[in-house]
Amino acid sequence: MRTVLITGSAGFIGYHLAQTLLDQGFRVVGYDGLTDYYEVALKERRHQMLLQNANFSCKVGMLEDFDALHEFAMEHKPDVIVHLAAQAGVRYSLENPRAYVDANLVGTFNVMECARALEVDHLLMASTSSVYGANTDMPFDEHEKTDHQLTLYAATKKANEAMGHSYAHLWNLPTTMFRFFTVYGPWGRPDMAPFKFTRGILEGSPIDIYNHGEMHRDFTYVTDLARGICLLIDAAPVRPDTPEDIPEWDSLSPAAPYRVVNIGNNNTVKLTDFVDAIEEECGREAIRNFMPMQKGDVTATWADATLLKELTGYTPKTDVREGIRQFVAWYRDYYQV
Repeated sequence: MRTVLITGSAGFIGYHLAQTLLDQGFRVVGYDGLTDYYEVALKERRHQMLLQNANFSCKVGMLEDFDALHEFAMEHKPDVIVHLAAQAGVRYSLENPRAYVDANLVGTFNVMECARALEVDHLLMASTSSVYGANTDMPFDEHEKTDHQLTLYAATKKANEAMGHSYAHLWNLPTTMFRFFTVYGPWGRPDMAPFKFTRGILEGSPIDIYNHGEMHRDFTYVTDLARGICLLIDAAPVRPDTPEDIPEWDSLSPAAPYRVVNIGNNNTVKLTDFVDAIEEECGREAIRNFMPMQKGDVTATWADATLLKELTGYTPKTDVREGIRQFVAWYRDYYQV
């Protein structure tokens, strides 16, 4: 039985990934700081559900605590590490930038050191569509230069990509960075728009809609994302003999066993249409508070998912209305509304 270490296992994506891996027969060990960036009870409940499976175990600890992380990793000796833990949120990076340096830079370095010491078969690390920053050519494709990040959050994720490439090159460590696009679904984060919109509509309180609704996002359903990550585990990059060996469609580095992969729904949805769909599921209209563009935000994201399909044969495909239906049903059940 192969063992996968997931950092951020009590997080939204970490929980769904762990559940998917357990369902596929993996042994999963989780490491999570259970920080109070949002309600800790939600994180604890996710871990409680995972612990009902005998093949899951976990430890509460901070990524910045190298000794604790290293001891845990050496105890379980995972074959694969999936690094999801991070200080998330574009807007919070304007308020508390140091949290992003500590978790996303120092923490990621510690994870890479553990992966190097263990000589894992594959290190997979979360990046974000935010690294595309000021880019305007869409859909975003992994071959584009990503030099113009607009927030510190995005900048730390771009730094993680560079750090990952260097370790892949120096230590022949197979490394895949996957760029998430706007992820939503049951057990989602309360700081994300789908959660805020649903809560506001059901409570009858105003919801803030930025850039007066003139925004588009590639909304990706969380179980589609988890499936994409699972499939990438067996698509570990191999250092090419020559640059000519790299197919045109591949983002494989010419100097390392390293690649970047988008995981997105391969389409884009207008924000106001997304709100319309939540209204329909909630059975009531939103009180829409149209706002100007927020600092550091972008008007649109859209993933080119060609590389993911080439590597795994899979493309995320959950329709946004079906995804919203599932999320609102979960929200009503969890909060009893």
